[in-house]
Amino acid sequence: MNSFRKMGYLVVDHRASPGLPKEVARKVGYDPDLCGEGKLYEADTLSCAHCRGSVVKNPLRTRERSHCIKCDHYICDGCAYLASQPDYVHTPFTKVIEDHLKQAQGSPARLLFP
Repeated sequence: MNSFRKMGYLVVDHRASPGLPKEVARKVGYDPDLCGEGKLYEADTLSCAHCRGSVVKNPLRTRERSHCIKCDHYICDGCAYLASQPDYVHTPFTKVIEDHLKQAQGSPARLLFP
């Protein structure tokens, strides 16, 4: 299976807007030259199998991207660090959701809804 099958695409369109001020762009980690007035930014994204976080792919990255062999999918750097710890228990995000739903089935409705 292809571990990068869950790719997405990000488009930030400032062609009809004043864009972000340079100090704001730097503060949130953007390159000010890519998000100014009249600019269009496009990038591929990856979704982490363990936390469901989205990561914008850096085309200049030279380090290998992390991959979970148990779920055959990309994982972000944060989850890769956690997975490398000796006491780590493999829990992909889909398993977290399944466990939560199973637990919620036995809960009284007044606990699930306001």
